[in-house]
Amino acid sequence: MLTSIRLQNFRSYLDDSFELSDSVNIIVGPNASGKTNLLESILIIAGENSYRGKDIELLNHDSEWAKIDCLISDNTNRVIKLQKLNENITRTYEITGQVFKRLNLSKTIPVVIFEPNNLTILTTSPDSRRNFLDDLLEKIKPGFKEKRKQYKRVLYQRNALLKTGPTNAKNNMFVWNLRLSELGDYIFSCRNELIDIINLSASDIYNELSLTKSIVKFEYITKLNTKNYGSDLIKSLERNINSDCERGFTSSGPHRDDFKLILNNHLASETASRGEMRTLMIVCKVLEVRVIEESRKMKPILLLDDVFGELDGSRRKALTGFLKNYQTFITTTDADLVLHHFINHANMISTSS
Repeated sequence: MLTSIRLQNFRSYLDDSFELSDSVNIIVGPNASGKTNLLESILIIAGENSYRGKDIELLNHDSEWAKIDCLISDNTNRVIKLQKLNENITRTYEITGQVFKRLNLSKTIPVVIFEPNNLTILTTSPDSRRNFLDDLLEKIKPGFKEKRKQYKRVLYQRNALLKTGPTNAKNNMFVWNLRLSELGDYIFSCRNELIDIINLSASDIYNELSLTKSIVKFEYITKLNTKNYGSDLIKSLERNINSDCERGFTSSGPHRDDFKLILNNHLASETASRGEMRTLMIVCKVLEVRVIEESRKMKPILLLDDVFGELDGSRRKALTGFLKNYQTFITTTDADLVLHHFINHANMISTSS
C-alpha cells in the first residue's frame, strides 16, 4: 500500500505532498483542480501508463523533468523520474537503491482503474473489450505483455505487405502468416483461459451486487476453430489473402475476436436494462480485482475517477461494501455524494487551491 506521495513538476503539481490512508481516500475538488492527475501519478508509480496521454504530457507546462516520490507501507521508497530529451521522455524507476528503465511484472504494483468510459465497454467497439482482457492478462501473466507487442508488430508488417499487392504479398507472406498464427494462438489461449476463470464467479458477484438470482456468463467470440486455433488461423490467413489485399488489413486473428456477456440466457447488450448494464460493468471491474488478487497474492490498489456520480444509490451502496477491503482512491467534485458511504473509513484529500 502507498503511504505518501510527493509530486514535483507533475501535471498541475509544482511541489505537493499527500499523506494516504490504507483504506479509502476521497480526493475532492472542483473540475480542473488536479484530482485525476493524482490518480495518474499512482498509475505511474505502479509501473503502468497513463490512460489519458503520453508521458510527455505528464510534465508541468514547460518543465524539462518531473519526479514522483512514493513511500510504500513496507518502508520501501520508489522514485520515478521523467526527463525530457528532445521531444521524447525517458522514465526511470529507483526502488530501494536500484534503478530500472522498465519494470517486470514482479516489480509492478497491481492497480485497477474505474473511470466513466468503462461504463460503455459492453456496448461500444470490440476493441475496448479485447483491451479489457489483454490489459488484465498483462497484470497477471508474465510474458504476455511482450507477446502482445510482438503480435501487434507482426500484424503491422503483414498489413503493410498486403498493401503492396496480391502477387508480391503471396510471394512473401508465409513467414508473417506463420509467426502471426503462433502468436495469435498464444493470445487466444490466454484469453480463453481467463474467460473460464472469470465464469467461475461471475454469477455470484452479480447476484451479490444486485441482490438477485441471475446467471451471468462470458462467451468468447471468434470465427476460428477454438480447438485448433493456431492451425485454423494460418489456413484462414492463406485462404483470404486476396480479400485481405483488397481490404488492406488482416481479417482473421485475435485482433478481430470479441466477447459477449450473457445475462439469464440472453445477450446483455440487447436485453439488459441500463441499470443491469451498469451492474455488469461493476461485475467486470470486481472480477478484474479478484483475478489479480488471486494471481498476484496481493490486493490491488483501486482508482475510481468520478464514477460515483454515474451510479444510482443502490449500486453505490453495493460498490461501497466492496471498496472498504482495499486501498482505494475516489475522485469527486461533491464530497457529500461519496463521504456518507464511508463514515469513519475515509481520508479526505483536497485539491482545491
